[in-house]
Amino acid sequence: MSQTPTDTPDSGRSPLARRTVLGAMAAGAAAPGLLALSSPASASPAEPAAPAVASARKAAALPGGGDLGPNVIVFSPSTAGIQAKLDQVFRQQESAQFGNGRYAFLFKPGTYSGLNAQLGFYTSIAGLGLSPDDTTINGDVTVDAGWFNGNATQNFWRSAENLALSPVSGTNRWAVAQAAPFRRMHVKGGLNLAPDGYGWASGGYIADSRIDGSVGPYSQQQWYTRDSSVGGWVNAVWNMVFSGVQGAPAQSFPNPPYTTLDTTPVSREKPFLYLSGSEYRVFLPEKRVNARGTTWGNGTPRGTSLPLAQFYVARPGVTAATLNAALAQGLHLLLTPGIYHLDQPIQVNRAGTVVLGLGYATLIPDNGVTALRTADVDGVRLAGFLIDAGPVNSPTLLEIGPAGASADHSADPTTVQDVFVRIGGAGAGKATTSMVVNSRHTIIDHTWVWRADHGTGVGWETNRADYGIRVNGSDVLATGLFVEHFNKYDVQWYGERGRTIFFQNEKAYDAPNQAAIQNGSVKGYAAYKVGDAVTAHEGWGLGSYCYYDVDPTIVQHHGFAAPNRPGVKFHGLLVISLGGNGQYEHVVNDTGAPTSGTSTVPSTVVSYP
Repeated sequence: MSQTPTDTPDSGRSPLARRTVLGAMAAGAAAPGLLALSSPASASPAEPAAPAVASARKAAALPGGGDLGPNVIVFSPSTAGIQAKLDQVFRQQESAQFGNGRYAFLFKPGTYSGLNAQLGFYTSIAGLGLSPDDTTINGDVTVDAGWFNGNATQNFWRSAENLALSPVSGTNRWAVAQAAPFRRMHVKGGLNLAPDGYGWASGGYIADSRIDGSVGPYSQQQWYTRDSSVGGWVNAVWNMVFSGVQGAPAQSFPNPPYTTLDTTPVSREKPFLYLSGSEYRVFLPEKRVNARGTTWGNGTPRGTSLPLAQFYVARPGVTAATLNAALAQGLHLLLTPGIYHLDQPIQVNRAGTVVLGLGYATLIPDNGVTALRTADVDGVRLAGFLIDAGPVNSPTLLEIGPAGASADHSADPTTVQDVFVRIGGAGAGKATTSMVVNSRHTIIDHTWVWRADHGTGVGWETNRADYGIRVNGSDVLATGLFVEHFNKYDVQWYGERGRTIFFQNEKAYDAPNQAAIQNGSVKGYAAYKVGDAVTAHEGWGLGSYCYYDVDPTIVQHHGFAAPNRPGVKFHGLLVISLGGNGQYEHVVNDTGAPTSGTSTVPSTVVSYP
């Protein structure tokens, strides 16, 4: 079932314009925390972490890593008033799309009954068991769109992880858009990805999860599911992609538009916080090759773990210099919920370093610096945080490896998971290139890199950002790549043997005219550009949409550009003109039928070349 278009979209830059068209055509400050982990009598996280302090943290009993702060809210089955506390935060966060509130709800192992955890913006919910089935909620974890009149296309920045759910009605509602991962979840029933009344939706991502019943995407325009198990899948709208999913529908693109890979070539699940007895630890799942199904269904998951005492537990107000001092001492970083202003890059130099954010911890480079850089080392794990561009242009916001990086990391790659990048929306922000990947074998597992088209600080030059992601390293794999609205190329891929499984893109809405996007003799910059010298590249399930609302006469020559040679291959490509506001002449290079009219019907290419 998909929604039939009924409304004419507003062409303004207001929040209502953002994704109202996309959905239709498809058919404040942080409040005081409610319950926090207790604080040790140690130095404040905002103070420099001297060696003696670091040693004390390593030796101390939990929470020896430090106080997780007022916005990490921990429940046990005996906690009184859980529903009231969930509701309090939801009332604050339900429509706070560009607010400052950041929250993480953590549930200790056990059984909870009669709960409906509604999640608003910048809110994460997670169980603290080693397996999702260690923490069961007889109730729901709900995302709906009442705040936006039934339109779920702006339900960004929220997450659910490591819980078992027994939904009250038999089906849990998870009507989300971008940057809203559903990881390591066990739904003992069905999962509905659409808002109440089916409405409009534009998402989304599931990984390492088991849904015993069917998943009903209904109005969801696109979705990517990885290394999971589903009891069934109800329908498809534009682009549904599966890799390593037991129970996934068979390959049938473009009718219906299912792109299905039996396995995921390489994957390594996101690190997560859990309780071992009374001790908080961070579990580090091991790498899998040709993965299929969940990591946790057959006993104890495979991997290693670290005590919280080996993490510098950062709180908002800490300086970048202190974070770097902690890293230099050999500590990992746990970023508790809040906003972190940086006057120098966070520099990750040590192999195996973990930087894990809770509750959408947000990094803002204030003076044009890069927010975070890694050295060309094995096994770095970056997960669970948001980078928000500052008002002074940053040449880059996130760099994985230095320029020229060439070491082989196939045995122990760097993973970038649920790391999201935003330019504008919450205020003026600029960056030339948002994310640069230089290290070989990096796995980008679910990212949304977004030049904002609504909110504050938005305009063709106001939040200028020419490029979204540039991949220079070879053997890089992207699973779940969402990149939108950049002034020029959204993705540029220059490394050899790159692979992408699922890509979702919108070209920048706000181009003032054809000349503003002209790329030499080519009309417009491709959403996904493979470098002319590349000899091997492969992609599955890639889509690009245009909605040029300032000048609907703009023509985009193609959504995808790549060298025409046998080693460069694509499967399941589509381009879409949203309501005839701009058109594509082709899908990839000079191949594929043009879009036309106002019908919002995808133009597809099953395989290329």
